[in-house]
Amino acid sequence: MVDNNQLKNRNMSDDKSKKYMNPYLGGVLLGFVLLTAFFFSGRGLGASGAVKSVVVKSVETVSPTHIESVDFYKSYKETHSGGPLKDWLVWEMLGVLVGGFLSGAIAGRLKFKVEHSPKITSKVRILFAVIGGIFFGFGSQLGRGCTSGSALSGMAVLSLGGFITMAFIFGTAFALAYVARKLWI
Repeated sequence: MVDNNQLKNRNMSDDKSKKYMNPYLGGVLLGFVLLTAFFFSGRGLGASGAVKSVVVKSVETVSPTHIESVDFYKSYKETHSGGPLKDWLVWEMLGVLVGGFLSGAIAGRLKFKVEHSPKITSKVRILFAVIGGIFFGFGSQLGRGCTSGSALSGMAVLSLGGFITMAFIFGTAFALAYVARKLWI
């Protein structure tokens, strides 16, 4: 005999499985997007380059003299002329944001909420998300690209660096999962 809680949990899991794409199908579609990006633009995917382009342009707008005095900004500006709106990655990231918004709206998941374990508060969850984002942004600059640019696009062109990057991304995630999952379970 099935009690009401089991039935409710089964119905909730059935409902969730209908709202999210199969991860294997998502992976295949991501591969096609990557292939299409290489075919039409001659380069792979990436997110950190878009953020860098916008940050450099913002700093230049606020303090043009600072751009000329810092080697990082100066060299980036020389190699990436035209501003962020002429950068393929900026348009890609705008597409990701709009596509994510539309996907959530179509699936009925467009809600303002912070998902977290009952063991922690929303503020703690947001704090850890911000800290993780800062570490990820710093790491993407040290690794000369984010997960998409360095690992995924690198592996697509059979770059040894792409494979090493992906191995370290998954290895680090696996190593830290024990600590981080305590916040969720």
